[in-house]
Amino acid sequence: MACLTVRRLTPARSDVRRQQLTAQSPPGLPAELSAWPRYTLGEAQLGDLELLTSGVFAPLRGFLDAADVATVDVRGTLADGTPWPIPVILDVPADVIPPDADHLVLQDQEGSPLAVLAITERLARPAPDDPAAGPSAAGPSAAGPSAAGASAAGPGVVRLAGPVTALREPEHGPFRPLRRRPAEVRAELSAAAGPAGITGGNVLAYATRRPLNKRHIGQLRHFASQLNARLLVLPLITGPADIVTRPEALVRAVLAASQHLPPGTLVVPVPLASRDAEPDQKTADLRAAAAVAAAYGATHLLADSPSVTGSPGGKKNSPLELPGVPIGVISAGEWAYDPRSEVWRPLALIEPGAEQGELTDSELAALLDSGAEIPAWFTPPSVARELRRARPPRAERGLAVFFTGLSGSGKSTIARGLAEALIEQGDRTVSLLDGDQVRHLLSAGLTFSRADRDLNIARIGYVAAEVARHGGIAICAPIAPYAQARATARELVTEVGDFLLIYVSTPVDVCAARDRKGLYAKARAGLIQGFTGVSDPYEEPRDADLVLDTSVMTRQQAVDAVLKLLVTGGWLADAPDEPAEPNGTPGTRASGSMLRLGPAVRRI
Repeated sequence: MACLTVRRLTPARSDVRRQQLTAQSPPGLPAELSAWPRYTLGEAQLGDLELLTSGVFAPLRGFLDAADVATVDVRGTLADGTPWPIPVILDVPADVIPPDADHLVLQDQEGSPLAVLAITERLARPAPDDPAAGPSAAGPSAAGPSAAGASAAGPGVVRLAGPVTALREPEHGPFRPLRRRPAEVRAELSAAAGPAGITGGNVLAYATRRPLNKRHIGQLRHFASQLNARLLVLPLITGPADIVTRPEALVRAVLAASQHLPPGTLVVPVPLASRDAEPDQKTADLRAAAAVAAAYGATHLLADSPSVTGSPGGKKNSPLELPGVPIGVISAGEWAYDPRSEVWRPLALIEPGAEQGELTDSELAALLDSGAEIPAWFTPPSVARELRRARPPRAERGLAVFFTGLSGSGKSTIARGLAEALIEQGDRTVSLLDGDQVRHLLSAGLTFSRADRDLNIARIGYVAAEVARHGGIAICAPIAPYAQARATARELVTEVGDFLLIYVSTPVDVCAARDRKGLYAKARAGLIQGFTGVSDPYEEPRDADLVLDTSVMTRQQAVDAVLKLLVTGGWLADAPDEPAEPNGTPGTRASGSMLRLGPAVRRI
């Protein structure tokens, strides 16, 4: 692992700090707290900190140093030989921590201090795309737009190591009462009777980022019966969930599925982020899940995969052993639905050719998007209800229609026309985020610097996401010249709804000819600096869902093109009636040469 500088405290000082700063909450806050530098953790880092301070990552007491990371990578142990499967690291921007600081306050995104890191080592890290970075930078992966420090990247990144001390109990995240400490869960599993009335014994865990369907339920019941084990289901709630996106929706769906699992099944949400590990992220994620499951008292982990790489156990067909993981991992194998018996079972037990595979994610998403019924052979009705709650049909789902283009391209005119058309139809609640209200309420005080322009788009994206969260349609029409800022807006919205990017590609000379205020002329004369399209760049979108050129089409034709996209995509239930011209003849529709469809509409 390449590093530019290393700073390590003396052994005596390090030992003192390890005794003073442990994963246990101190009786009061240190007096020096206000003088120590602070860092706001991203979502994935918040999850790792909670796992450290709650004891899930025991025996770890803090973030690993270079020696521990190296031995974990190679042998699955810490430097002292203690088995441990994954690096747990903290990367922060270099400007967060002064060179002489030996403490760092770790705070949540509201600015509340959560813990103190006693720095025993710091490494200056190369950029992740630098070949010198190596594979040992395997920490938690970023989890959406709220994970602003989850994976600090680029030059000026510092990796910090050392023990942490909790300043207060964790409070963030959904279903907090279910997120219990490992010792409490282990005690309950040890004292409660298992399937055969025996206390203690085997515990089969299953960690998941997706809702459980009938295949999962059948496999869990089958293997729990074979092992005579209690079941422990661990929804992984840091980062986006498959199909349902939001962590709270994942937990609701898992709780609904638990009604069909054996009595005594425990559901414990865990803030474990997916690991950034090359070349095998799936194995790294599996090792992390196994470590968490073991902390909660599991004796076995069921892997939702036909095959798992690892060392075979001592007996034939015994669970696999993964480096650093104290429990065995069971491969679920290949299962399918047997329509003759109307049950899910191992593929080998079904007559060849009679088996039926489960729905793919895209097939399930298409059913949810259209509002069609989810087949009962695939998932229980209780889980299907939670899927529909989390991902309603597009005709009921929140949406942001985000126009981008040069000043004078016609994006505001199209946006107003679209808002008026939708209001006239009355099918959806519409919010137009453009014009004086945005300039005075969201953009006030901002300059034309890139940072302020990006902040402006982030603000608009945030408001659009709140509109979409409640099922409305937000129509936005900023210039939005930079691809990264547009991507941020898309990420904000797609956490709660859908996002369509409409690129109004009118040529700059046409835009300048339309300019009533003479801004283009002043910019070309050097009187205005940082003017998009003249002295400042416009990054043409490569991910637009629709591209319009108002130099070759009318306002109504452009509005009709967007309405057609909304209808064909399912966001509007019915196609609008043909508008009539003043003389009573049908309006002229846009021709194919005037517009082009972008890539398939994406939902994350």
